[in-house]
Amino acid sequence: MRRIATLAVTALLLAGCGTQTGGDRGDSGDSVSPSPSSSGCTSVPELHAADSGRTVCLAVGGTVRVALDGAKNRPWAPVTAEGSGLEAANSGIVLLPGDANATFEAVSAGTVRLGSSRPLCATETGKVSCKSIQDWSVTVVIT
Repeated sequence: MRRIATLAVTALLLAGCGTQTGGDRGDSGDSVSPSPSSSGCTSVPELHAADSGRTVCLAVGGTVRVALDGAKNRPWAPVTAEGSGLEAANSGIVLLPGDANATFEAVSAGTVRLGSSRPLCATETGKVSCKSIQDWSVTVVIT
Protein backbone atom coordinates (compact mmCIF):
# COMPACT_ATOMS: atom_id res chain seq x y z
CA MET A 1 0.00 0.00 0.00
CA ARG A 2 2.84 2.38 0.86
CA ARG A 3 4.49 1.66 -2.50
CA ILE A 4 1.29 2.61 -4.37
CA ALA A 5 1.07 5.88 -2.44
CA THR A 6 4.71 6.65 -3.24
CA LEU A 7 4.13 5.95 -6.94
CA ALA A 8 1.03 8.16 -6.95
CA VAL A 9 2.89 11.07 -5.36
CA THR A 10 5.81 10.64 -7.78
CA ALA A 11 3.43 10.64 -10.76
CA LEU A 12 1.76 13.84 -9.53
CA LEU A 13 5.10 15.58 -9.07
CA LEU A 14 6.33 14.55 -12.50
CA ALA A 15 3.08 15.71 -14.10
CA GLY A 16 3.71 19.17 -12.63
CA CYS A 17 7.24 19.35 -14.03
CA GLY A 18 6.20 19.66 -17.68
CA THR A 19 6.34 22.85 -19.70
CA GLN A 20 3.23 24.96 -19.57
CA THR A 21 2.71 27.63 -22.20
CA GLY A 22 -0.57 29.11 -21.01
CA GLY A 23 -2.22 29.98 -17.74
CA ASP A 24 -4.72 27.96 -15.74
CA ARG A 25 -7.65 29.55 -17.55
CA GLY A 26 -6.88 28.15 -21.00
CA ASP A 27 -4.81 31.02 -22.35
CA SER A 28 -3.77 30.62 -25.95
CA GLY A 29 -0.09 31.12 -25.08
CA ASP A 30 0.34 33.65 -27.90
CA SER A 31 3.17 36.04 -27.24
CA VAL A 32 5.21 38.69 -29.00
CA SER A 33 8.23 37.27 -30.83
CA PRO A 34 11.44 38.14 -28.99
CA SER A 35 14.15 40.03 -30.84
CA PRO A 36 17.69 38.69 -30.31
CA SER A 37 20.54 41.09 -29.56
CA SER A 38 24.23 40.84 -30.34
CA SER A 39 24.93 39.76 -26.73
CA GLY A 40 22.75 36.65 -27.09
CA CYS A 41 19.87 37.69 -24.84
CA THR A 42 16.47 38.67 -26.16
CA SER A 43 14.22 41.65 -25.60
CA VAL A 44 10.58 40.95 -24.76
CA PRO A 45 7.94 43.48 -23.68
CA GLU A 46 5.95 40.96 -21.62
CA LEU A 47 7.01 37.92 -19.58
CA HIS A 48 4.81 34.90 -18.81
CA ALA A 49 5.13 31.66 -16.82
CA ALA A 50 6.70 29.92 -19.84
CA ASP A 51 9.59 32.42 -19.79
CA SER A 52 10.98 31.09 -16.50
CA GLY A 53 14.76 30.60 -16.61
CA ARG A 54 15.32 33.05 -19.46
CA THR A 55 17.65 36.02 -19.61
CA VAL A 56 16.21 39.07 -21.36
CA CYS A 57 17.65 42.47 -22.27
CA LEU A 58 16.10 45.87 -21.70
CA ALA A 59 17.41 49.29 -22.66
CA VAL A 60 17.42 52.11 -20.12
CA GLY A 61 14.09 53.90 -20.48
CA GLY A 62 12.27 50.72 -21.55
CA THR A 63 9.59 48.80 -19.67
CA VAL A 64 8.89 45.14 -19.11
CA ARG A 65 5.61 43.69 -17.90
CA VAL A 66 5.18 40.40 -16.01
CA ALA A 67 1.84 38.59 -16.41
CA LEU A 68 1.60 35.33 -14.46
CA ASP A 69 -1.83 33.75 -14.80
CA GLY A 70 -2.70 31.69 -11.76
CA ALA A 71 -5.79 30.32 -10.13
CA LYS A 72 -7.48 30.89 -6.79
CA ASN A 73 -6.28 27.49 -5.52
CA ARG A 74 -2.73 27.92 -6.99
CA PRO A 75 -1.94 31.63 -6.61
CA TRP A 76 1.31 33.27 -7.68
CA ALA A 77 3.14 35.28 -5.01
CA PRO A 78 3.76 38.96 -5.81
CA VAL A 79 6.67 39.46 -8.23
CA THR A 80 9.93 40.43 -6.51
CA ALA A 81 12.92 42.25 -8.01
CA GLU A 82 16.45 41.64 -6.69
CA GLY A 83 19.26 43.77 -8.08
CA SER A 84 19.58 47.26 -9.49
CA GLY A 85 18.39 48.98 -12.64
CA LEU A 86 14.61 48.48 -12.48
CA GLU A 87 11.92 50.43 -10.65
CA ALA A 88 8.37 49.22 -10.12
CA ALA A 89 5.75 51.11 -12.16
CA ASN A 90 1.97 51.13 -12.14
CA SER A 91 0.83 48.18 -14.25
CA GLY A 92 -2.73 49.50 -14.51
CA ILE A 93 -4.06 45.92 -14.55
CA VAL A 94 -6.94 44.52 -12.53
CA LEU A 95 -5.88 41.19 -11.09
CA LEU A 96 -7.97 38.06 -11.00
CA PRO A 97 -7.58 35.80 -7.95
CA GLY A 98 -4.26 33.95 -8.22
CA ASP A 99 -2.62 36.22 -10.81
CA ALA A 100 0.61 38.16 -10.28
CA ASN A 101 1.21 41.11 -12.57
CA ALA A 102 3.90 43.76 -12.39
CA THR A 103 5.49 46.41 -14.58
CA PHE A 104 9.07 47.65 -14.27
CA GLU A 105 10.88 50.60 -15.85
CA ALA A 106 14.60 50.42 -16.63
CA VAL A 107 16.21 53.41 -14.89
CA SER A 108 19.91 52.50 -15.06
CA ALA A 109 22.27 49.81 -16.30
CA GLY A 110 22.34 46.71 -14.14
CA THR A 111 21.06 43.18 -13.66
CA VAL A 112 17.83 42.23 -11.90
CA ARG A 113 16.34 38.85 -11.04
CA LEU A 114 12.55 38.91 -11.16
CA GLY A 115 10.91 36.10 -9.23
CA SER A 116 7.68 34.57 -7.98
CA SER A 117 6.39 31.19 -6.85
CA ARG A 118 3.18 29.29 -6.32
CA PRO A 119 2.05 25.93 -4.92
CA LEU A 120 2.63 23.10 -7.38
CA CYS A 121 -0.56 21.37 -6.24
CA ALA A 122 -3.95 22.88 -5.52
CA THR A 123 -4.61 23.48 -1.85
CA GLU A 124 -8.17 22.28 -1.38
CA THR A 125 -9.56 20.49 1.65
CA GLY A 126 -10.19 16.81 0.97
CA LYS A 127 -8.09 16.77 -2.24
CA VAL A 128 -4.63 15.34 -2.93
CA SER A 129 -2.09 17.98 -1.95
CA CYS A 130 1.66 18.39 -1.79
CA LYS A 131 4.19 20.78 -0.29
CA SER A 132 6.01 21.44 -3.59
CA ILE A 133 6.52 24.92 -5.00
CA GLN A 134 6.74 26.07 -8.62
CA ASP A 135 9.44 28.75 -8.85
CA TRP A 136 9.51 31.36 -11.61
CA SER A 137 12.46 33.63 -12.32
CA VAL A 138 13.81 35.71 -15.18
CA THR A 139 17.09 37.64 -15.29
CA VAL A 140 16.81 41.10 -16.83
CA VAL A 141 20.00 42.74 -18.11
CA ILE A 142 19.59 46.51 -18.46
CA THR A 143 21.94 48.27 -20.88
